[in-house]
Amino acid sequence: MALNRRQMLLASGAALLGPAALNRVLAGSTTAPKKVLFFTKSQTFQHGPITRHDGKLGLAEQLLTDLGKEHGFEVLATKDGSVFEPDKVGQWDAFVFYTTGDLTSTAKNNYENAPPISPAGKKAFLDAIRGGKGFMGMHSATDTFHSKDKQNPPNVFNSPSADLDPYIAMIGGEFIVHGSQQKVKLDITDAKFPSASGFGSTSFDLNDEWYALRNMPDDLHVIMSYDTSSFPRKSGGDHCYDRPNFPMTWARLHGKGRVFYTAMGHREDVWENPKYQGLLLGALSWITGQVETDVTPNVARVTPDYKTLPK
Repeated sequence: MALNRRQMLLASGAALLGPAALNRVLAGSTTAPKKVLFFTKSQTFQHGPITRHDGKLGLAEQLLTDLGKEHGFEVLATKDGSVFEPDKVGQWDAFVFYTTGDLTSTAKNNYENAPPISPAGKKAFLDAIRGGKGFMGMHSATDTFHSKDKQNPPNVFNSPSADLDPYIAMIGGEFIVHGSQQKVKLDITDAKFPSASGFGSTSFDLNDEWYALRNMPDDLHVIMSYDTSSFPRKSGGDHCYDRPNFPMTWARLHGKGRVFYTAMGHREDVWENPKYQGLLLGALSWITGQVETDVTPNVARVTPDYKTLPK
């Protein structure tokens, strides 16, 4: 499995990462490994890839931990919110979130009996990103720390929010709702982003659970977008996709910090896909400053009507 990932990255990303960066990412670095906190707390629904059984790490947790060992990242997967306390949060070079809900609360569920993030911990975490730490979110990371009007919505398609949670402002988008799991067409809008070309140079098809999103700022650098004309509309719940193409995977700068998000990752077979693993590895390399790439905002050019929502 490791050999397949390395071959895939060499084939799809060598020209993008450059020989020196590839040497660090694929062969390991002579410097200390970057410390990555993989946070998988679920205050509402807990997804399959991060569900633990018999005390063992979930699939996504184990895969990212193993990728880290192979490629020069020290990954700690945890559901314990106390690691964000102001006296602890500074030890991490980057944060990875596969989370749901208000992570400062245990009002609905408390998986693994894990402590929530304290309000001071949330502020320290967001300050750390703005100060130069890296952040990567997958799938339900945008279904986390919702704006107040999403929690009590007169209309779930309201946009933009008048009271944007600072976490949503950092990640660059907010989950509204999703429809059926289905295979759809995704457009690659920046094949030069590290390892994005593993999926091709123009577009690809993938079966997953796809998020309708809102509250996306003008500074997004879109890496992949939804081709909304490709959604087969299996049920009435797929009305949420009745809109122009909008971002699915992006990068942005948040103060001095680097932020990456992809909506992919609900299904375990997506996590097991070497192309997806390669994309996450490329993103980890970028958010930790090991590779450079152009993340000039392009959202208005590649998805010009992305703020248009269903009626």
